[in-house]
Amino acid sequence: MDLVPALQEPLKKVLGPATAKVMAEHLGLHTVGDLLHHYPRRYEERGQLTHLADLPMDEHVTVVAQVADARLHTFASSKAPRGKGQRLEVTITDGHGRLQLVFFGNGVHKPHKELLPGTRAMFAGKVSVFNRRLQLAHPAYELLRGGGDDDGTESVETWAGALIPLYPATAKLESWKIGKAIQTVLPSAQEAVDPLPDSLREGRGMLSLPEALLKIHRPHTKADIEDARARLKWDEAFVLQVALARRRHAETQLPAVPRKPLADGLLAAFDDRLPFTLTDGQQKVSREIFDDLATDHPMHRLLQGEVGSGKTLVALRAMLAVVDAGGQAVMLAPTEVLAQQHHRSVVEMMGELAEGGMLGGAEHATKVVLLTGSMGAAARRQALLDLATGEAGIVIGTHALIEDKVQFHDLGLVVVDEQHRFGVEQRDALRGKGKQPPHLLVMTATPIPRTVAMTVFGDLETSVLDQLPAGRSPIASHVVPAADKPHFLARAWERVREEVSNGHQAYVVCPRIGDEDDDPKKNSKQPPEGDADKRPPLAVLDVAEHLAKGPLQGLKVEILHGRMQPDDKDAVMRRFAAGETDVLVATTVIEVGVNVPNATAMVIMDADRFGVSQLHQLRGRVGRGSAPGLCLLVTEMPEASAARQRLNAVAGTLDGFELSRIDLEQRREGDVLGQAQSGARTSLRVLAVIEDEEIIAEARQEAAAVVAADPELTGLPGLRTALEALLDEEREQYLEKG
Repeated sequence: MDLVPALQEPLKKVLGPATAKVMAEHLGLHTVGDLLHHYPRRYEERGQLTHLADLPMDEHVTVVAQVADARLHTFASSKAPRGKGQRLEVTITDGHGRLQLVFFGNGVHKPHKELLPGTRAMFAGKVSVFNRRLQLAHPAYELLRGGGDDDGTESVETWAGALIPLYPATAKLESWKIGKAIQTVLPSAQEAVDPLPDSLREGRGMLSLPEALLKIHRPHTKADIEDARARLKWDEAFVLQVALARRRHAETQLPAVPRKPLADGLLAAFDDRLPFTLTDGQQKVSREIFDDLATDHPMHRLLQGEVGSGKTLVALRAMLAVVDAGGQAVMLAPTEVLAQQHHRSVVEMMGELAEGGMLGGAEHATKVVLLTGSMGAAARRQALLDLATGEAGIVIGTHALIEDKVQFHDLGLVVVDEQHRFGVEQRDALRGKGKQPPHLLVMTATPIPRTVAMTVFGDLETSVLDQLPAGRSPIASHVVPAADKPHFLARAWERVREEVSNGHQAYVVCPRIGDEDDDPKKNSKQPPEGDADKRPPLAVLDVAEHLAKGPLQGLKVEILHGRMQPDDKDAVMRRFAAGETDVLVATTVIEVGVNVPNATAMVIMDADRFGVSQLHQLRGRVGRGSAPGLCLLVTEMPEASAARQRLNAVAGTLDGFELSRIDLEQRREGDVLGQAQSGARTSLRVLAVIEDEEIIAEARQEAAAVVAADPELTGLPGLRTALEALLDEEREQYLEKG
């Protein structure tokens, strides 16, 4: 007879359809196993009361407190029979602060009998303010009885421990009801199959999974909670790392053509004409890449480097090595502006080496081709022909490269710029264009803390460029509080004029374009910090007009944004790069890859509307030449706000890795780990990516060893089951996307 394993039993069979429906709809819990993995958010000690002063506004809370007094008021009411309405006001206390509870109408009788002064209970509801006092209206409550009363048996049984677990709850289902449901299913925890190999668990002195589940839901001491959490963190880290290790292992089983540069080929000729020497970092990372390219399975490497650390040069050298070895290399850029920019800078760096097949082309030269969606038909036909015949060794383009019509002679390397803009579908489509899977190099200028790289990009080996090339100038960053100190903003425009009069150029960045309808829903960015009345974000079109007629009158001001025609965008960028434009007012289209060494100043309007990493990216567009850079972060947010602290952090350091840590601490980790890792379906319940760095690093090592010894995990059925649970379709895609 086929029995459903205890942990896969649907909740509606165990708890009844009504409760199960609420758990499924509001908490994403469907089976006994799901419920057992719904861990307490915190614990209250039976003898202690919740600190009422710390309660968050407008959030659903559960508090343990004591009734100080209760008063029943009668008042005239048209709704009540005989014109008398009733309101019960109960004041609860933690010994210091007080909180008012209010019950109306027919709902007053039970609490009036039960909530007598001195009674302790758990109360749940939404905190609001009425008459300048905190209150809970119609809260649900559960008395905490001592154990001597007749009907107290269930409560004594349920709340026997000294620590009361408080669960992530909803208005439809209070914490103690979740607690009681867990009490019902807790015996099933004994049947939980342990995903950790025995040797790993015993070697690290960890609890078994059934013990950990028991102790996290019914701890007797704080040490129980610590032990349980330590064990459950390992589960999450280890299972995720095994999934990634298996992907890495599968990749190593694929065949690839080894690509080794020639001793006196294109790469050597290119290195000879470089007017500077590579930094130690560039040399080290290049060696790592060349070693990977020389193997007979596909390289999968993530190259992260600070803005301006010379990633493009490292990627270009890898591409030249592949061309040397008879293959073709592709660089995929997320936007046309960037593809054109990369094409220009690659052709400039290569000089006559980029003129293969042309008069004046050097001996080892190849052809460098641009392919984008907006090209004319004739140019496009020629580009496609050059790809198919192998005439073009290097191709730079956008998603247009992935279309069916595009055929390669021998695709050897794919370089993807700014990974987060590319999904797995594009990666796979390109991969399918090689005779064998091509090597893959992913570049990102968003520094990623090591733990996130191990968790999110765990299927890629990582190389880091963390030193700036000689000659790069420091960037001074300052916050300009436009609301508190308007004269600071006036001074900012003076500084822009000074830079221009010294022969330099400036960017002004705005959060939106300004050609949207007046419908506020279409305004791209929501006001931060819940400030619904805030004006819409500043727009490129308005700001450019204001500057040209006002503070920057007489300077040549142009605009650039994503909705312009590709030819117009390119023309604007060319004029700016040639120094014909003084000030470029733009959206974040300039965030990555735009390289104008003569631009020294950047003013970011409504800087609080951008994320920390995005501000760091934008700032990296100035100070790219020998003159020092200046970045001014303009905001109207008040001094004490979280947004201002974020901007102060950006102004305070140029270290992108430090900023990415701050960014991660301030945002929910779910945002970083992708949709499948956030919200109710998250697989990270107790593991915190930043705090648990050591656990993730150790789990990665252990996972690699387990997968190397037994790739199919035949000897570890518990681990296989846990992997299947983690890799439902949604997460499978998430891992695929990297």
